[in-house]
Parts: sequence; structure tokens; C-alpha cells
Amino acid sequence: MKSLDLLRVLMLPLVPVYALVTWVRNMLFDSGIFKSEKVGRPVVSVGNLTVGGSGKTPLVIFLAELFKKAGLNPGVVSRGYGRSTRGYLLVADKTGVLKTPEESGDEIYQTAVECAIPAAVGEKRVEAATKLIVATGVGSIILDDAYQHRWIARDVNLLIIAQRFLVDENPLRRTLFPTGNLREPFRRARRADAVIINRKFTEKKVIPEGLMQHFRDKKIFNAFYEPLYFVDIKTGKHYEPGDFTGQKSLCVGGIANPHSFFSALEQLKINTENKMIFIDHKAYTVKEVEKIRKMFYSTNAFSVVTTQKDAVKLAGFSRELDDIDIYYLKIRLRLDEEEEFEQFILNKIKATTKKTS
Repeated sequence: MKSLDLLRVLMLPLVPVYALVTWVRNMLFDSGIFKSEKVGRPVVSVGNLTVGGSGKTPLVIFLAELFKKAGLNPGVVSRGYGRSTRGYLLVADKTGVLKTPEESGDEIYQTAVECAIPAAVGEKRVEAATKLIVATGVGSIILDDAYQHRWIARDVNLLIIAQRFLVDENPLRRTLFPTGNLREPFRRARRADAVIINRKFTEKKVIPEGLMQHFRDKKIFNAFYEPLYFVDIKTGKHYEPGDFTGQKSLCVGGIANPHSFFSALEQLKINTENKMIFIDHKAYTVKEVEKIRKMFYSTNAFSVVTTQKDAVKLAGFSRELDDIDIYYLKIRLRLDEEEEFEQFILNKIKATTKKTS
């Protein structure tokens, strides 16, 4: 038995305690004792049932671009996981980004920069959304990672799940935390308006019927990642994936599921033999940058290739990395049923707007 699986088994006695806490909390919301509060704007929530990467931020970016095209004037709110600050923080307004990745959290910083929309973080999402509306006048709110944060009412509740998790052969991973990766039991998918199964860079696979039954009455959409191009983090210049074919790069990933990123690089025929893996939301310091430099030169790599999420933090070390070419892979979330999904979301928003007008 692997050491990680052994640790999972040792954690089994704690699972009933965690299950009881989540059950009581959900019961209090379901019974109306705890109440969800509206913020006076259409709200779409993106979340998952698991800890770890499922593709929430790429989906938030997809929705932000959709809302911009539809004239919904969106803003994004998240807890700001991994940030150095606490409480409410206005990350970006209509003039641009106001805070650093360290102050705001890497994911919402990435979203605010890429989509050029207002954004805020706060442990209390009702407060954060309300203050963002007042400060910037946004016309709609997209919540990043709020499936379990039920204090704020939402008009569309989206649940995104990684295909890899659903087809994983290790059943321990599909148990509740802390043994497994589930934040809530599968039956809690019933709160969702739609389920998005994200296969990322892999082929579409058959999901076990025993798991699909939890989504039987839901709209189901299938998502994947499309690699677009590489970006030089110092100059912003774009390069075609073919420019890196066969190249010996040092691959750096500090995300929840770096294997998906490395798999994408392999599909682009990039040599991933040399890699460095850091924890999710890694707050890079000079110490880590020096480790990257050391491995870069010891492996005689041509360049450093990383994720966009890591790039927003590594960009702050341009002086330390001035003699190293470093790029991130720009990706885009796509859906097999893209037009249907967009219409589904916009119709939900329109229906909400009619009710409140």
C-alpha cells in the first residue's frame, strides 16, 4: 500500500465527524434556519464537490467573457484562497487591477487581469459582493468556488467535476475528507442547476453508472481544455506550440493537479522529463526561485515552462529570472455543447431579471 493511501486509511475514523458537521450545516440551510441572502444582482456560482483542481477558474473566465459579450457587466468574487490578507479587499475596478497576486490570491488575480473586470475577495461573500457592487456598479456577480458557501443566494449554481476524479480506480479518493477528496457527499449535487464534467486534456471516458445516477436529473455538459499558445512572461509575446516541439524544458507546476498540465505539454510534444512540482497556490519566494534557477542550469534546459496561475506570481521575480526564458501555456476552457451551455446560462439570467423587474 502506498504511503498516501495508508494515510488515507488512518484518517478514516475522522470521516464520520466531518460528515456530521457538513450534514448539520446543510440541514440548517435546507430547513431555513440558516438563510441565503440576495445581493440585488444576478449571481452565478461556480464550485465543486472536491478539494483540488477541477477547473473552476477557467470556467469563471469563460463565464466572464460570455457575460461581457451579453452586456451583463460582470464582476467576480471569491474567498481569495492563499492570499496574505484577510477580510474584504477590492482587487480590481474598472480602471484595472489594484492589488498583487499575494494580496488578492492567484486565481482571482489571474481572472481580473485576463478578463479586465472588477473583482473582490472576502471570506464573507455577501459582504464582498455587496461592496463590489457599490464600488464599481457591476451588473452581475460570478462566484468562484462558492458551492459550499451557501450564505449568498445564487440564481445559477454550477458544479464542475474533474473526469479524472470520477473514473479514478482508487475508491478511497471518492470518500469524504480527510480520507478522500470529497467536501460533500455526491448526493449534494442535487443543489446544482447543471453539472460540468471536465476532462481537461484527456479523451472523454465513460463515467460509472453508480456515479452518474447522482446527476440524473441535471443538465450535464462536457468540458475540456484547448491549448492556445505560449506567452513570454517578461515581454507578453506569443509563441505557437510548434515552436516548442521537442524542446527540453524545465516544467514547473504549483497547481492542484499538475499531472494534467504535464500531460498537455506531452501532447504538444514537449519534453517533460525535467519537472518541479510545488503545492497548490504556492507563494513563491526567492528561495523557490533560486531552486528553479539551480535546476534549470543543472538540467541544461532550453527554457522554463509553467502554468498561467504560476506565471502571475513568478512574474514578480523578473530580476532573479532575467537570464532565463520563462513561458506559460495559455489555455481556454471549451465545451462539447458550448452553444447550448451559453444559452442555458443566459436564459437562466434572463428569467431571474424578469422576476425582479
